Amino acid sequence: MTKNRELIAILRGLTTDRCIRVSEILIAAGFNKLEVPLNSPKPLDTILAMQEKFGSSVIIGAGTVTKVSEVNNLSGLGCQMIVSPNTDKDVIKATKDKGMLSFPGVLTPSECFSAINSGADALKIFPAFKLGIDGFKAMKAVLPSDVKTYGVGGINENHFHEWLLAGLTGFGIGSNLFHPSMNDDDIQTTAKKIVIEYDSWFAER
Repeated sequence: MTKNRELIAILRGLTTDRCIRVSEILIAAGFNKLEVPLNSPKPLDTILAMQEKFGSSVIIGAGTVTKVSEVNNLSGLGCQMIVSPNTDKDVIKATKDKGMLSFPGVLTPSECFSAINSGADALKIFPAFKLGIDGFKAMKAVLPSDVKTYGVGGINENHFHEWLLAGLTGFGIGSNLFHPSMNDDDIQTTAKKIVIEYDSWFAER
């Protein structure tokens, strides 16, 4: 199950001095995709440190990527995944040209198909709370059945089952999982709770 969990840890505000320990906690709990948004302190240094330490065992990515120049810089660090808040064809194509996973942000059918046709690997439904489950169901009905979708924004572990039932692939978890003010014990407790709730859905199937 660990290798197949569709959970992305969004580590906004993570600093380089804490990144190794926080990553160890999350990986031990069962996360296999770790994202450092570019509006974090010294994100490139943090991503590089995480990639060098954990890149062979989990996916290390960058979030809030909106420019092709950022994609190019991240590729040089060995970054494996590019997550964006928006759909930008040039960013998606640059990401794929560099051999990285592309997770653009979408909220409408037009954005979804633009992202898919540009080569995106998965769609980041953002902000998910704005679209809602009924809106997501309606949109998913017109998408290719094999397209992966991740809900980000306003979803916590208490909502997992209803979203998974609606057909969502997985989740990006941000401030509910990590905030710079949280200590290691808090992060560990929350991470375990999230993974247990996610796994319980599949145990019931």
